Amino acid sequence: MNLNRVQHSVSSGMVALIGLWVCWVSFTQQPSEAFLFPRMISTVFVLLALWTFAKAVLGWSKVGTGIYAKHFTNMLPGLLIALIYVFWAAKGLGFYTSTSMAFFILLSLYDPASHTEIRTWVKRLIITAVFMVVMYGLFAKLLKVYTPREIFF
Repeated sequence: MNLNRVQHSVSSGMVALIGLWVCWVSFTQQPSEAFLFPRMISTVFVLLALWTFAKAVLGWSKVGTGIYAKHFTNMLPGLLIALIYVFWAAKGLGFYTSTSMAFFILLSLYDPASHTEIRTWVKRLIITAVFMVVMYGLFAKLLKVYTPREIFF
């Protein structure tokens, strides 16, 4: 088995394990009505992740040259923010507050626009606000699903 295939198998296997964990959590939490939407999404996510893992292990996937250290270091800040968001912020600060903060930080980190101009910061704030309005409309109004509510909402 070549290195690219091993790297693809390990990474897709990790994603499949995370997907299985998220799916298990969504099926075991109460009140069960609040987790209907997460159950649907996590089940589809697990099926796709397991399919990708199987393709990687069997050698059916067309893989590139893998992730180089430079690519990984570019992704690392986003991964760290995602871990903080998932394991602490969403429950501790509330879904909408933590999502706003995480989105704004990620947008600021990965936006190539200047970080020294007020105009670009205003643009990032406006994009974050529009994103949150869409998220609120989608989850709270359209889907009427449960979101973690703690400090703010």
